Amino acid sequence: MKMNIGVLAGDGIGPEIVAQARKVMDAVAVKFNHEINYTEALVGAIAIDKVGNPYPDETHEVCMNSDAVLFGAIGDPKYDNDPSAKVRPEQGLLGMRKKLGLYANIRPVTTFPSLLHKSPLRKDIVEGADFVVVRELTGGIYFGEKGRSEDLTKAFDNCTYSVEEVERILALAYDYAAKRNKRLTVVDKANVLCTSRLWREVAQRMEKEHTDIATDYMFVDNAAMQLIQWPKKFDVMVTENMFGDILSDEASVITGSLGLLPSASVGVHTSVFEPIHGSYPQAAGKDIANPIATVLSAAMLLESLDLLDEAKAIREVVDKSLEAGVVTEDIAGDGKAYKTSEVGDWLAANV
Repeated sequence: MKMNIGVLAGDGIGPEIVAQARKVMDAVAVKFNHEINYTEALVGAIAIDKVGNPYPDETHEVCMNSDAVLFGAIGDPKYDNDPSAKVRPEQGLLGMRKKLGLYANIRPVTTFPSLLHKSPLRKDIVEGADFVVVRELTGGIYFGEKGRSEDLTKAFDNCTYSVEEVERILALAYDYAAKRNKRLTVVDKANVLCTSRLWREVAQRMEKEHTDIATDYMFVDNAAMQLIQWPKKFDVMVTENMFGDILSDEASVITGSLGLLPSASVGVHTSVFEPIHGSYPQAAGKDIANPIATVLSAAMLLESLDLLDEAKAIREVVDKSLEAGVVTEDIAGDGKAYKTSEVGDWLAANV
C-alpha cells in the first residue's frame, strides 16, 4: 500500500519526537511491504518566523493532499510571554482544525502495568483503566463570538452549537463505543446551560437508535470527580469542546506521564495524529523528550487507514520497550535514561 503522509513537526521538541515516529513507521512499512511518502510543512511559531502565518496556505495544501497527517507540537515562549502578540502559534492550530474540519478529538487513556507506580493515584484505582475521551473540536465557546466592551470593563465569549454538530460527534462516539465495551457517557451541564440541554436532547433521541449501547449522562463537575475516584467505570466519554479540553487533560494524568498518550483529530477532509503534550521548549534540541506518545499516535494513524496489524505491531513494541526499561528520563526513575533518538532506534529495530 502507498501512503501519503503530511508531516507537521512544529515547534520545540516536535521535530525530535516526530523523527522517532517516522523511524518506527518506516520499520513497519518494511515489515508489511508498504510505501510511505512523507511531505513536510510548516506550522506554529516556526511558520510565523519564516512566513508570518502559523498555518500557511502551503501547509493546508499539504494536509489536503495527505491520507493522514503526523503532527508534533506548537508553541514558543516568546509568544507565550507576549500577551500583545497579534499572531500566535495557537491560531495555527485553531485554523487547521477549522479548515480541515477536524471536528473530533480522540484521546485514548490506557495505563501501562510497568508504570502504574508513576500515577498520582493508587494502583488499585488506576490498574486496568482503559477508556476514550471524544471531544467536539470545532464548535462551542472557543469558536463563538467574543469581544470586549469599548471601555474594556466587560468581556464575553459566546458558546454556540447546532443540532448537526452535536449529531456528528455523537455518531462518532457511538461508533467507538460499539467497537469497545458498548458503554457511552455523555457529559454536559444541562442543569445550567442551554447548549448542554441541546446536547442532552439530541443524545436522548440518538440513544433510541443505539439500543445496543448503554448510554448514561453525567454533569461535567461530577464527571471530573468520578474520573479520579473511579476511572475504570468509563468506556467512551463524549462532550463539548471546553469540557473535553479540561477532562481529557485531567484524564491524561492517570497514566503518570503526559509523554505516553496519543491522540487523533478526526476530520472531514483528513485526520491529524499527535501527542497530547505540548512543545516542551525547555527540552528542545537536548534529545531527552519522550517520543512514545508520538509513536503511539503513529499507531492510531495506521489504524485509521485500516492497517490494524501494523498498528498492533507498534503498540506491542512500545509495551516491550516499557517493560525492558528503554525509556527517557521522565519515566526512567532510578534506571538508565535513554535519549529520545535511542528509544526511537530501539523501537524501530524491534518492530
